[in-house]
Amino acid sequence: MPTQVQGVIARSKDAPVELTTIVIPDPGPGEVVVDVQACGVCHTDMHYRDGGINDDFPFLLGHEAAGVVSEVGEGVTDVVVGDYVILNWRAVCGQCRACLRGRPWYCFDTHNARQKMTLLDGTELSPALGIGAFAEKTLVAQGQCTKVDPAAAPEVAGLLGCGVMAGIGAAINTGGVTRGDTVAVFGCGGVGDAAIVGSRLAGAAKIIAVDIDDRKLTTAREMGATHTVNSKETDAVEAIRALTGGFGVDVAIEAVGRPETYEQAFYARDLAGVVVLVGVPNPTMEITLPMIEVFGRGGALKSSWYGDCLPSRDFPMLIDLHTQGRIDLAAFVTERIGIGDVEAAFEKMHRGDVLRSVVMIGAPA
Repeated sequence: MPTQVQGVIARSKDAPVELTTIVIPDPGPGEVVVDVQACGVCHTDMHYRDGGINDDFPFLLGHEAAGVVSEVGEGVTDVVVGDYVILNWRAVCGQCRACLRGRPWYCFDTHNARQKMTLLDGTELSPALGIGAFAEKTLVAQGQCTKVDPAAAPEVAGLLGCGVMAGIGAAINTGGVTRGDTVAVFGCGGVGDAAIVGSRLAGAAKIIAVDIDDRKLTTAREMGATHTVNSKETDAVEAIRALTGGFGVDVAIEAVGRPETYEQAFYARDLAGVVVLVGVPNPTMEITLPMIEVFGRGGALKSSWYGDCLPSRDFPMLIDLHTQGRIDLAAFVTERIGIGDVEAAFEKMHRGDVLRSVVMIGAPA
């Protein structure tokens, strides 16, 4: 029978979020119900609330989540009841032209649960990034569940579901950072700091963090940055060149999604260097670059989709590295909050007071 649970919704543009009762249908073919244990508060959820993604209100917010499978529908083979999983928003299809060419991280036909979760009056909810995990339970497609080692706490594991994976993957998967490279990361929020962690993991020799907030730069050093630049006080491109013998970096990662920081990243790279855009711009933003500079500098200008990750490959690997003590995913968790505290968490995020607030929902004591 359908289940009634508490969930956090955005009912209309710019309105405060609400904690209300939602209805979770029984899982259909290929669908899974997950008991959510923890879910990170991501900028993307705030963008949904503010109407910055689309206008398919009401939204069921939350997507950086970990939990336990409680029900499975017909034909589900990837997971079983009791599996501890991280949720992801790019369940690969296995049949599109990208998947068939052996590049499933570029899947052009990712999918979600077919059924809709609803309010008590039957109003259909749009789950954020196809997940909707600021709720005691959520309904997803089986491909959105990746089984991982339950030794990792849910507030830590869930963050791989979006921001942390996006940043680590932007460095390793998209940027191809490797031993001895120099790297600059523009924007030191959760994604930028994860790019720093990924660069350090890959063996970068020099990691330069760029931001306008000294608090964030301090955290970036704690995450592994070897140098910091406050671009509010110093020309970031000149500072980066000074730190790299006048050449610029091998990989420049833009984790803000703004034209001015993208331009800084473009000019801060060495010849044949790589620029990676992982920050998400809004649809109105544009940038103009001299074509002779694009040609003359060579290298590559790349966009990173979800860190170009393959959840079935990358989530278990990163959880294993965490449990081995080789990366500290817990460092991203600033505070643990209740399901009724999401709106306050958005305000803290907007002020830059937190790296990640994590909603604790059904985590074991």
